[in-house]
Amino acid sequence: MITIKEAKTKAEITEFVKFPFELYKNEPNWVPPLINDEVNSFDKQQNPLFENADAHFYLAYQNNKIVGRIAAIINWDEVKTQGKKKVRFGWWDVIDNLDVTKALLEKVYELGQQNSLEFVEGPMGFSNLDKVGVLTHGFDQMGNMITWYNFPYYIEHLEKLGYTPEKEYIESIFPFSNVNPALFEKAEVLIKKRYKLHSKDFTKIKDVMPYVDEMFDLFNNAYSVLASFVAITDLQKEYFKKKYISLINPEYIKFIFDENNKLIAFGIVMPDFSEALKKANGKLFPFGFYHMLKAKKHSKTVLFYLIGIAPEYQNKGVTAIIFKQYYDTFTQKGITDCIRTPELLENTAIHAIWKHFDPIINKRRKTFTKSL
Repeated sequence: MITIKEAKTKAEITEFVKFPFELYKNEPNWVPPLINDEVNSFDKQQNPLFENADAHFYLAYQNNKIVGRIAAIINWDEVKTQGKKKVRFGWWDVIDNLDVTKALLEKVYELGQQNSLEFVEGPMGFSNLDKVGVLTHGFDQMGNMITWYNFPYYIEHLEKLGYTPEKEYIESIFPFSNVNPALFEKAEVLIKKRYKLHSKDFTKIKDVMPYVDEMFDLFNNAYSVLASFVAITDLQKEYFKKKYISLINPEYIKFIFDENNKLIAFGIVMPDFSEALKKANGKLFPFGFYHMLKAKKHSKTVLFYLIGIAPEYQNKGVTAIIFKQYYDTFTQKGITDCIRTPELLENTAIHAIWKHFDPIINKRRKTFTKSL
């Protein structure tokens, strides 16, 4: 007998967040989240994403034991502005029991049907800065803090329930030794001169903050052409500032401006916190904070999180400036490996900028969809 219960109280939401710790306790490639951070992100009073979204969190029980979880989400910006009559599901984890998955997804269907929506897609979060996709290849590869890990049977569950692939994402890795500065050093000087551009580096987060709103505006502009994109609101900007910017070394944030000091491109790279998060095991205290701080300062692996270029400057070689900035910083820091976090397979423009570094695709993930 499988029963489904909605998690509403903080204690219940905490159980929702903690379930994967039990499910993946023997899986070395699973990277745990910080429990309090994730609990707070599901708090409708704290997370401004709930201003334009509805979300319900469900737990599946069998023999009085939690055996699965799922979040049912409606992003109302997506539904009303883009006309996509979609209900999302995310934070889906389950034992290898198709009936449990089916029972959890029924709650997602209920939410969609109650709101006259036409199809379901997932796994995905509230916004484009959330985790996305079920892992389809690369189960033997270490996860990271901005991706979900899952067992191979997740795909089988969805396929048996009539789901079909919707979007595919790729992740890749390359050693920093693959980067030949000759490919962009000369171009960097020429592009700066031709378009009257200048770059800016940082050593303190407080010096980055005045530009962050403009960066999010550029992000909205640069990514708006992608079919799955939903713009970030002003309230969400403030939230993401607090949630993400403090985790990033200021040296890993790169901005490029035109002659009028207008931001036209940016890059955000993050230290690899995977091993630190595994050691922390969901808790910052007493020792998790130490492991996170150590990784922030000393990790020799970095994650390319976001690169954004204003549409009018795309295909004009601006990435040469960004790569030159990062090459100098990574050389100084002794970086050895570079990871590209999930990028839409259809986003050929972003894939093209990495081709000279001979990246190896080490993971693939997909979202799946089904009509209601």
